[in-house]
Amino acid sequence: MNSFTISQKFKYLFSLPVIVAALGYFVDIYDLTLFGIVRVESLKALGLDTEKVGSLILNWQMFGLLIGGILWGVLGDKKGRLTVLFGSILVYSLANIACGFMPQLTFMDQTTLYCILRFVAGVGLAGELGAGITLVSESLPKELRAIGTSLVAGFGLLGAVVAKLTVGFSGDWTVTYFIGGGLGLALLLLRLGVVESGMFNHIKQDDSVKKGNFLSFFQNKERFIKYIKCIAIGLPTWFCIGIFAFFGNQFAVPLGIDGEIDPGSCIMWAYIGISAGDFASGFISHLLNSRKKAIFWMLIFTLLGVILLLLGFAKTVNGYYFFMAWLGLGTGYWAMFATMGAEQFGTNIRATAATTIPNMVRGSLPLMVILYNYIKEDFFTQSSDGVITAALVVGLIVFSLAFYSTVTIEETHNKDLDFTE
Repeated sequence: MNSFTISQKFKYLFSLPVIVAALGYFVDIYDLTLFGIVRVESLKALGLDTEKVGSLILNWQMFGLLIGGILWGVLGDKKGRLTVLFGSILVYSLANIACGFMPQLTFMDQTTLYCILRFVAGVGLAGELGAGITLVSESLPKELRAIGTSLVAGFGLLGAVVAKLTVGFSGDWTVTYFIGGGLGLALLLLRLGVVESGMFNHIKQDDSVKKGNFLSFFQNKERFIKYIKCIAIGLPTWFCIGIFAFFGNQFAVPLGIDGEIDPGSCIMWAYIGISAGDFASGFISHLLNSRKKAIFWMLIFTLLGVILLLLGFAKTVNGYYFFMAWLGLGTGYWAMFATMGAEQFGTNIRATAATTIPNMVRGSLPLMVILYNYIKEDFFTQSSDGVITAALVVGLIVFSLAFYSTVTIEETHNKDLDFTE
C-alpha cells in the first residue's frame, strides 16, 4: 500500500478532475432537485393540479434518468468519460432553460410539455454522476478513491441547498430554471482543461475488448447478481428523498404536526444532511478499511431515523425538518455506493455500471411512489393511517434489500481497477 505526504494528498484530492466533477455534480443536483422544490409553486402558476400532475411529472423526470443512465453509460465506455461530461450537461442545461419559458409556451398542453421537458432534463442529468465518479476513481490512487469521490458528492449535493435558497432570493420559479441552465453552460468552459482517464485510453484502441455492452450485465449470472445488489444498496437513499422529502406535506396530519410542511424545505434540509454524510462516508470507509462496513452502519443510522419519524417523534414542522437532515446524513453513503458500483466492474463496462446503477435507483422512485400511493389510497382511502402504513411497507422492502445486498456483496476497498471484464 502506498503512503502519501499531506502535500501529495492535497495535489491528488484537489486536482482538476476532482474539482470539475464536484462542480458538475453541484449543477446536476441543483437541476435534479429543482422541480421538487418549485413543484407546488410552478404548477399553481400554470393552473395545474399540484398532487396528481406533480407526481406524473416527477415520474417522467425519473424515467428520463433511467433511460439516460443506459445511454450515457454506454457512451462513456465506447467514446470516453469526457464525452458524457460534455454531452449530458448540454442536454439538461438547455432543457432547464426551456422550463423557465413554460408560462410562454402555450402551443401544446402544458402538462404534456412539462413532462417532456423534465424527461429530457432527466436524460441529461443521468450522465453527470457516473461519468464523474468513474473519471475520479480511475484518476486517483486506490488509497484515496473513497475520499476523492466523497469530496465530489459532498460538495455536489450542496447544489440542492443552493437551489432552495435561489428560489427564495429570486422570488420567481422561472428564474431558478434559467440560473440552473446558465450554470451548466458556464461549466462547459471549465471542462475544456480536463484530460481523459488513462485507464480508458489504455483500452480505447483495443478492438479485442468489447466496450460499453449494457447487456453484458444480464448475460452472466454472477455479474447480474452483483449488478442487482449494487442497485439495491442505493434504494433507501431515494426512498427517503422521494417519499419523506418530496411529499413531506402529506405527513403533517398523520404525524399530528400543527402547521404546513414545505417540500422544498424538506429537500434542502435532507440534502444538507446528505452532503455532510457524503463528506463523512469517505473518511469512515478509509478508517474502517471497508466500503461495506461504512454503508452498513450508515444504513442502521438511517433506519433508526425512519422508525422514530414514523412513531411520531417529529412533533413540529421544524422537528420534521430535523428528521429530514437525519435521514439525509444517514443516506449520505451515496458517493460510496456509486464508487463501489464502479469498482465492482472492469474498465470496459465501468462507466456503464457507474452511470446506470445510480440511475436505476433514481428510476425506481416511480415504483416506490406507485406502491406508496396504492397502499395509502386503495387500502386506507387516504386516511392518516394509510400514509404512515404505506411509508412503512415501502421502507421495509427497500431496507431489507439494501441490508442483504450490503452484507453479501464483494468488498472493493483498495481494489485495483486496471482490469477488464
